[in-house]
Amino acid sequence: MNLEQHTMIMGIINLTPDSFSGDGLLKSMDPESAAVAQAKIFIAAGAEILDVGGESTRPGAMQVDQEEELRRVVPAIKAMREAGIGAIISVDTYKSRVAQAALEAGANWINDVWGLRADPELAKVAANWNVPIILMHNRSNPANSEIREHLGGRYKEMVYQDLIEDIKNDLLESISMAKAGGVKDENIILDPGLGFGKTVEQNLILLNRLNEICDLGYPVLLGPSRKSFIGYTLNLPPDDRLAGTAAAVILGVVRGAKIIRVHDVPFMVRVARMTDAIINSCAH
Repeated sequence: MNLEQHTMIMGIINLTPDSFSGDGLLKSMDPESAAVAQAKIFIAAGAEILDVGGESTRPGAMQVDQEEELRRVVPAIKAMREAGIGAIISVDTYKSRVAQAALEAGANWINDVWGLRADPELAKVAANWNVPIILMHNRSNPANSEIREHLGGRYKEMVYQDLIEDIKNDLLESISMAKAGGVKDENIILDPGLGFGKTVEQNLILLNRLNEICDLGYPVLLGPSRKSFIGYTLNLPPDDRLAGTAAAVILGVVRGAKIIRVHDVPFMVRVARMTDAIINSCAH
């Protein structure tokens, strides 16, 4: 897994009816065909990874049971492979059984928004398949969430003793759990969890100090796309956060992120490539 050459773009394939960003494909008459069509658009635009998810993780979202999540993601992954899509497919799930079925259907990576804290058995699945697993930092608690009609959900009054050190320590615990389950060091990717259990100000601080997360020595994935910290900072709804997302992507790449997870793939591919070109020009 060579992530040193350029920033990789991960396109979001959202198979939910209640996405905060309004891009859920489950509302389509034919979700599998819609997923294939979106995947082809993303790949043509330059995405190298497709992240397929069947459960919304926005603040206040309803949990989806295992059987429903399987019904949403597995047929879509199969359809994408049958359509000849050869990009990396990541399954966005924290459930070991869903991950197992997704890998059998053709997925290559696991993206766990709970960093193995929701289902430690997920580590064994990743180890048995010898696939990369993304471990995200997450202290989300519905009791600390607030939803505004115009701006969506955000977290308030999230207490950290030392924001960056606490995030690092939590991620190190997830890494230990992964290794205890047999995951190889080279298959671990970290996600600091922008928007998950962090206030608007805490998200801004985390983004600005992302290099300290990168210093842990693992590739870092960043997911700023259309997040509420952008909306609350700029007072804009999810469908008007392109510029704010671009700013976050640029700084994320400058601070060391190797993978960027986004909705607006064509635009953000260009943003990342331009940022890479500027950074790499300083290396010669």
